[in-house]
Amino acid sequence: MTYSEGDVPDQSGRTVFITGANTGIGDEAARVLAARGARVLLGCRSAAKAAAAIEGIRTHYAAADLAFVALDLADLGSVRDAAAQVLSEERLDLLINNAGVMVPPKSTTKDGFELQFGVNHLGHFALTGLLLPELMAEPGARIVTVASLAHQFGYMRFDDLQAQRGYNAGARYGMSKLANLLFTFELHRRLQAAKADTAALACHPGGADTELARHIPQVFYQTMRPFARLVLNSAAEGALPTLRAATDAGAASGEYYGPAGWFEIARSARRVGTAPQARNQQDAARLWDISVELTGVEPSFA
Repeated sequence: MTYSEGDVPDQSGRTVFITGANTGIGDEAARVLAARGARVLLGCRSAAKAAAAIEGIRTHYAAADLAFVALDLADLGSVRDAAAQVLSEERLDLLINNAGVMVPPKSTTKDGFELQFGVNHLGHFALTGLLLPELMAEPGARIVTVASLAHQFGYMRFDDLQAQRGYNAGARYGMSKLANLLFTFELHRRLQAAKADTAALACHPGGADTELARHIPQVFYQTMRPFARLVLNSAAEGALPTLRAATDAGAASGEYYGPAGWFEIARSARRVGTAPQARNQQDAARLWDISVELTGVEPSFA
């Protein structure tokens, strides 16, 4: 059966926090969840871009319950401030760790981490840890982290996590997306051990035509884009795995969702498999401990 936006159930009474919600997959997920009645908190770096996204959603759904949360995942201080704002909400039922950066020039976060590892993994690790008590307080809450097909060529460089010995943008992106999956599956195991009702899932959008490709050379990108659109997902289609992981009654903790089409590049959404390194429990536990040390956030399951 083909999965579509129409399969997303009513979300009335639920509060959702989406990082990177002003563009691409995050924006589309926010649109659909707001249309289904959820209160959607849009985590964005830019207030102006968040306002534009909110206006765009309300153009179609005037009564949409939306709010802006200032969030820069490249700054752990901003992550803590954003978490404090979200924790002031009456409830939190769903966290979608969606924001990311792909193949930028070598740079670092405010806290000195390699940008892709810092934003894609460490920022979301810290955010999830800070919000975990509120999520665990709501029956059926979910944490969905957006990974990528790129995890398949990633491996954890534990001896050089911050790319001090050399930087290859593509390899570092693959590592950051592998980290997303190792984190999700370790979070799942710890939630299960705590007998928590909270679920941890992951997803990937396949090949989606979004602003994530902003760092790809523009001459190449603009030349190939018309051809790529024939096989890639639109942002709306790319959001379907996120929506299924976030709302499908049959989706379970520890599962991974992606497109249902050829090589998981596009179309619909279904449960998919991972590369073997994403299931390495020793690496997952090691990454968890390192992430606690680097961020200063130790998730509590009490």
